[in-house]
Amino acid sequence: MVKIQIRYEGDLRCHATHGPSSVSLATDAPIDNQGRGESFSPTDLVATALGTCMLTIMGIVARRHDWDLRGATVEVEKGMVATPVRRIGSLGVVIRVPAELDPKAQAALENAAYTCPVHKSLHPDIQIPVRFLFGAAARDATAV
Repeated sequence: MVKIQIRYEGDLRCHATHGPSSVSLATDAPIDNQGRGESFSPTDLVATALGTCMLTIMGIVARRHDWDLRGATVEVEKGMVATPVRRIGSLGVVIRVPAELDPKAQAALENAAYTCPVHKSLHPDIQIPVRFLFGAAARDATAV
């Protein structure tokens, strides 16, 4: 088990400390929900957790096969909905892997991304479209 200690600082800001490493971060309510938006919001951290989890699990598979994933990136676009309650409505994900990999390797990495624990833990009402770009398409900054 991992313990994370969280302290409310006031003015919709929290300070969280990761028990095993003592690394800390602050959260702030977003501007559109009465906050200052000066740091990650709690729902931003959900989006961050999804992207980093997907890339980490892909990294585990890549390490096992000696594929070079350096330079791979993930972009997550979080969309909120207001009805019936304020919640995350969508997490659009674009994963770019600049390495030239064969189709079998690409499929293995895509499968790995979908098996990340955060993806598996999110409510099925959250739309999570994922787009993978490999090789030249990943290196093309205009590819969306």
